[in-house]
Amino acid sequence: MSSIPYIQDSEFEQWISDDTVAVIDFTATWCGPCKKISPLLEQLAADYQGRAKVAKVDIDHNKTVAKQLGIRSIPAVLVFKSGELVETLVGIHPYTKFTTVLDQHL
Repeated sequence: MSSIPYIQDSEFEQWISDDTVAVIDFTATWCGPCKKISPLLEQLAADYQGRAKVAKVDIDHNKTVAKQLGIRSIPAVLVFKSGELVETLVGIHPYTKFTTVLDQHL
């Protein structure tokens, strides 16, 4: 079971709007590559607890936000700081790529 919360379209703006860096994983249950990076994001959430927050958005159930952000391929991990999109990572990446990106924005 994932410790990372799934957020809905209606919660998205509130989730990214504060000063905390927010990492949002756009995913789907049928996506193989999404399943491969899921443990990396679990680790990221644990390692950066209190400094950044991590959430997932299921694109099959939350099409509005995915469409607004132009999500065309998943997994897509978007990093927001104070409500602004600062980084987009599409596809499978090593854990160090996620930490490097996060460290740049903390």
